[in-house]
Amino acid sequence: MTTRTITQDRRPAITLSDRDRARLTSLANAALARLPDEAEFLLDEIERARIVGADAAPDDLVRMGSAVTFRVDDGEIRRATLVYPEDADFAAGRISILTPVGAALIGLSTGQSIAWTRRDGSLRRVEVLAVESPHA
Repeated sequence: MTTRTITQDRRPAITLSDRDRARLTSLANAALARLPDEAEFLLDEIERARIVGADAAPDDLVRMGSAVTFRVDDGEIRRATLVYPEDADFAAGRISILTPVGAALIGLSTGQSIAWTRRDGSLRRVEVLAVESPHA
């Protein structure tokens, strides 16, 4: 376990679709050598998530392809789409699941918040304000 991981008792319950779990597990395992902290954090999140069928996932669940409006603890409100690394473009509002904030957002629902550690070591908190399902 790395120092980037937040203790279990501070993390909200999260949900993942079975489809996201399978692909994200493969992605995180493949990234362990290149991005160990981010990959380990994502694997920890996958392991603790409640898994549901893709059709049973609530509309306000942050999943791959969701457009998420969120507030960071500095008060800034941002909107971004959660994507796989090859589709990431921060300037275009597409954040990779293999970034600290991307891994923190996955599985959250509207109104939930979670703390994560940025790459510079600072602890941050993000709150989900709205989620647009990738199917909408």
